[in-house]
Amino acid sequence: MLALFRSLLYLYPAAYRHEYGDEMLAVLSEVQEEVRTKSVLRRAMFFSHEAGGLLRGALEEHLHVNYSPQDFPVRLSRRISMRSEFRFPKSTVLLMTVILLAIIAAIEKAKAISQSVTPSSTPVGPIVPPYVSIIPTFLIALAGVCVCGALVWAILFALHRSGTQRLSDLKPSAERRSSTGLLG
Repeated sequence: MLALFRSLLYLYPAAYRHEYGDEMLAVLSEVQEEVRTKSVLRRAMFFSHEAGGLLRGALEEHLHVNYSPQDFPVRLSRRISMRSEFRFPKSTVLLMTVILLAIIAAIEKAKAISQSVTPSSTPVGPIVPPYVSIIPTFLIALAGVCVCGALVWAILFALHRSGTQRLSDLKPSAERRSSTGLLG
């Protein structure tokens, strides 16, 4: 079956096959080993499911290569596509903001509770002024998150420009042989 899967991978565009083909074959090989002990029906279901997935994936990749997302916005499957570009769900920003506001509100509530309870001993250290509210705290936290995000983006942009993310393309054994004169 692995030979058939290998031949189905040739339906993918060459660049995609070059980048992900070995990994896809490795995963298919591992899953095939797990299914090998199952019943004939289970193996047939596995074979048909994976062959169909490879055919559907090849079609999607050719559509992705030949058309822009505006021309062909519909995906044939709901699987996550193996792409190197970063995709961040837009709803995550809203959810993270809601969670941050809930945490800030919980901290403010805890401060109010601690101030309403009379201490059993004398307080040690400075007392926080009562005029600290949720809005300035949120704005400071938001500014900190924006600064951290900009720093992470700058680091990732610099790494992308320098090409260090392509470490998998390096072949140190071939470089060592060529430097010692074994190749030519």
